[in-house]
Amino acid sequence: MAQSFVQAEITSQPECWRRAAALANSVQDALPRAGELVAAIGCGTSWFVAQSFAALREASGLGVTDAFPASEMPAGRRYDRVLAITRSGTTTEVRQLLASLRGKVPTTVLTATPGAVRDVADEVVDLSFCDERSVVQTRFATSALALLRSHLGQSLASAADQAEAVLREPLPNLLEADQFTFLGTGWTVGLAHEAALKFREATRIWAESYPALEYRHGPISIAEPGRVTWLLGAALTDLEADVRRTGATFVRHAIDPMADLVRAQLLAVRLARLRGLDPDAPRHLSRSVVLDR
Repeated sequence: MAQSFVQAEITSQPECWRRAAALANSVQDALPRAGELVAAIGCGTSWFVAQSFAALREASGLGVTDAFPASEMPAGRRYDRVLAITRSGTTTEVRQLLASLRGKVPTTVLTATPGAVRDVADEVVDLSFCDERSVVQTRFATSALALLRSHLGQSLASAADQAEAVLREPLPNLLEADQFTFLGTGWTVGLAHEAALKFREATRIWAESYPALEYRHGPISIAEPGRVTWLLGAALTDLEADVRRTGATFVRHAIDPMADLVRAQLLAVRLARLRGLDPDAPRHLSRSVVLDR
């Protein structure tokens, strides 16, 4: 069976992350400055990256950072900068929001198609080297996050090395599972949401995501044999034991959470293939949501 576009894009991520991290130094002036009040926005996968960035920036003490879907940013709230993440640059909600902010607040856009947003953005960061053919987003989103993590002073070297190791390893023995729940804490909550979205898009398997400590406040009630609870990030006292008591499989890998997301992406593609699905073309989806209104 021919390799899908998304499979090739997943495997290219470590090198993309290194390129994005190197690029961060040359675009610092376009990115949020220390102390600025920032809103990070996007749609779908890009919104989850915005969530991760917002949590990382606040944890770094660099300033209050909110994350919104482009359609839900509060009107009239004051920000020093709006950071938009959009692979295609053509998503209606993103373009409408940027146009409404023109001349009112500085805007910066991270995109794989810079020519599509120059008319509505003040600053554009060109990530065209990690553009994708697949509808399903993988390397663009993680490369945008790699650039932002580097901008915040984090090294991506270990994450890229660990992701390369993941690409060489066998996948977890989870191919018979009929439900997945992904959990995270802090900046990895956004990654958990993204992992669950990849499963829903590519495999049509029932997949959920939550902040890890919220899991025991109701969602754990669906855990049972044949289902998986996958924690991205730091271990949490008693959570593993609580999950295992339900009979569900608990998964956690002690590596950079972005590298572990690569593992989840690979598993989603494998499961899609086993279910006779095309992981490059999820049903009802397109590369960009362009509305008539």
